[in-house]
Amino acid sequence: MTSRRNFLYKGMVGLAAGTVVGTVSAFANATGQKTAEKEASNTEASNDKFKLAIAGFSFVNFKLDESLKMMKKVDAHFLCIKDFHLPYNSTVEQIAAFHATLKENGVTGYAVGPIYTKTRKDIDNAFDYAKRVGVDLIIGIPEHADLEYLSQKTKESNIRYAIHNHGPEDKLYPTAESIYNLIKDLDPRVGICFDMGHNARAGKDSVADLQKYAKRIFDMHLKNVTKGIKEGTTCELGRGVINIPAFVRMLRKVKYTGHCALEYEKDMKDPLAGIAESVGYFRGICDAGK
Repeated sequence: MTSRRNFLYKGMVGLAAGTVVGTVSAFANATGQKTAEKEASNTEASNDKFKLAIAGFSFVNFKLDESLKMMKKVDAHFLCIKDFHLPYNSTVEQIAAFHATLKENGVTGYAVGPIYTKTRKDIDNAFDYAKRVGVDLIIGIPEHADLEYLSQKTKESNIRYAIHNHGPEDKLYPTAESIYNLIKDLDPRVGICFDMGHNARAGKDSVADLQKYAKRIFDMHLKNVTKGIKEGTTCELGRGVINIPAFVRMLRKVKYTGHCALEYEKDMKDPLAGIAESVGYFRGICDAGK
């Protein structure tokens, strides 16, 4: 009965948050007085400095216009840019048009990636891409042998680089801990894109690890998983094994100010319902102060 009550509570919190978000969005559209940044901050709890975003991979099966329509439906205003929406070889004109399209839809592209690199030339290209796109954060997966070179690139460019962990299958970076141990003595602009779901699948406590490595966490992939083992899969944010209320409390405790990019990897050809439920649940937890 306790688990059933908890599930019902989570559902009611998410639905209530969705109603509040819809009301705020309707008012903003009617007045036309809020910028995308202000709209985004107003959809979060007033005391929270972290920003809800969508990780571009959530829309791997959709064109940009379709993706932005879904973001509009859930009132999300920040996007981590993937190359299938903005190719690496995009021209200045194409990049400008891309940003114009985002702006028309009230969205800001705040980072690029994840980008896999195998060589130093690949790293050079990633930094060049980020510079041309106009963002100061790259999410990436570099080779261990290139970490010193990567550190030097962050110094030269002042572009931050956040290494992404991918769980027990990942031989390079399975957990936040594995990344931290490799980067702790590198330039402080080299950090972590904390995938809390993959971290949990590797048997780690994602709430505790958020606290341990907070100073080097520049971005995170907000998600939940069905089990804290290799076989766990992505699920709606309120239905998995990670305690999201405890995670939000820890975000506040460590004074996290970056983006929380929802990466929804379930029902990827029809993700809107799951994205909406997850967004509503996250906002409900934030607004309820739980």
